[in-house]
Amino acid sequence: MKEKTKKKLIITAAILLTVMLVYFIIALLPRGNSYEGENPMMKETEMPVLIAHGGGNKEFPDNTLEAFYNAYSVDNRVMMETDVSITKDGVVILSHDTTIDRKTNATGNIIDWNYSDLISQEIDFGYTNPTDDNDRLNGERKKFKGPDGLEKTPLDVEYPEGVNPRHESVFLATTLEELITAFPNNKINVEIKQSGDTGLKCLDVVIELLKKHNAFDRVVLASFHTEIFNTFLRYQKDGTVPSNFMCSPGTNGAIKFVALYILKLDALYNDKICVLQLPTEQMGIKLAKKSLIKYAHKHNVAVQYWTINDEDEMRELIEIGADGIMTDYPHRLKEVYESYNK
Repeated sequence: MKEKTKKKLIITAAILLTVMLVYFIIALLPRGNSYEGENPMMKETEMPVLIAHGGGNKEFPDNTLEAFYNAYSVDNRVMMETDVSITKDGVVILSHDTTIDRKTNATGNIIDWNYSDLISQEIDFGYTNPTDDNDRLNGERKKFKGPDGLEKTPLDVEYPEGVNPRHESVFLATTLEELITAFPNNKINVEIKQSGDTGLKCLDVVIELLKKHNAFDRVVLASFHTEIFNTFLRYQKDGTVPSNFMCSPGTNGAIKFVALYILKLDALYNDKICVLQLPTEQMGIKLAKKSLIKYAHKHNVAVQYWTINDEDEMRELIEIGADGIMTDYPHRLKEVYESYNK
């Protein structure tokens, strides 16, 4: 009996030693590049890239061309973060929601609206209406107000020379193509909001727009929907998109990277992404860490944080070397950056 116990202990110890040996071998393996070549999402200066969330949606109405012009007036190198959905007539428009109830003076699913009708009826995307959990209108309509408490119009934007307001009072629907062509030198993050077959249809139209405008080197695609992200990866493998195609993972992909980083097994991470877009904390785990950014950089992956509106958090992310900071207040973040130059 003692002999059997002894053998079991020896076998158990051998297994544990083998596991430990494999672990240390993996931990010491070189990290492969998740993005091949120069990564456009890495910061180019000491300051992280200023990323305007929805164009800076506390300063001007969310995901409107006017909001992005406002952000551009703050920093002409601003990276623009937007969300998109496809309409019934196949046009990709900017919208955080897949309905128009919260942001306009109308209602309905975007997929049930024609873009041509949104324009001909002058549907106004200048609202912040109360909605229920399904983004359906739930109360009185409410016009957007800026940080000063005043309602905004397209005339309040500081436009570049030669650019005129599209409308004097209405924030018209904005297409992704308008955004890409209005800012030909700016990086753009595009999150696909619709899911299932509709989301995949939207993705394919977005891909065609990037081909048409040769924008793969400055537009990164994102989605929280697993089927969309898996299609990103499949398109990379089968050559549907060029080698410089850029994407970021959704929740599951980010969790996978962070879990492997914590276990020091990130050498096993092989998704072809160019950027991790993270909150500063998730499920009680602090993600705003210099070591996490360091590990991501070993994979040639940039790290951007969302959505940062507190000045102290902005400064913390600057200090740990974040590649980008996404904010609702472009002017506020710009002031923080400028304070480092005084």
